[in-house]
Amino acid sequence: MSSNVTCIQGKSDTVSFGLKLASSDSFKSLFKEGMGLVEEAASYLDGDGRVESRLLQRADALAYASESMRLTTRLMQLASWLLLQRAVNEGEMSQTQAAAEKHKVKLVRQERSSAPEAFERLPERLQSLVQRSLRMQDRIIHLDTLLYSQSKEAMAERPPAISQQLLLIEQAFSRAG
Repeated sequence: MSSNVTCIQGKSDTVSFGLKLASSDSFKSLFKEGMGLVEEAASYLDGDGRVESRLLQRADALAYASESMRLTTRLMQLASWLLLQRAVNEGEMSQTQAAAEKHKVKLVRQERSSAPEAFERLPERLQSLVQRSLRMQDRIIHLDTLLYSQSKEAMAERPPAISQQLLLIEQAFSRAG
């Protein structure tokens, strides 16, 4: 599926598939899952994870520390993106404002930091959290591409004055609704 999928409504209006998806029940489910993963990881790393990490050999403890730091960073990026998109969905900001704010969210693909054999020796719960966060990361990066690549292309095609007027109209309607 192309990342620029749109469906035509009327003659000149287009509705972005990504925008529709981001404001759907699917997004609400993704938001809940993502924030739940953040809470679960924080609870594990502050509790059982600390105990389990102390039982590891030195090299594996280093892999644990590296994976847990990367996991935390990845989840904070994902949570920031989810919160930003939720603000758009709830009318607290426009998609254009979110695109402008998005530079603060460093949404980049982060793989595991340790070699596969070292990763296999880590506690199962940490392995599970890392794998689930990687799948969540892929889903969010895909959705981000759908949302913001179209947004950039659309803004580049419009003269700046028109873009500003459309932004003002969009803000007025979002406050009224």
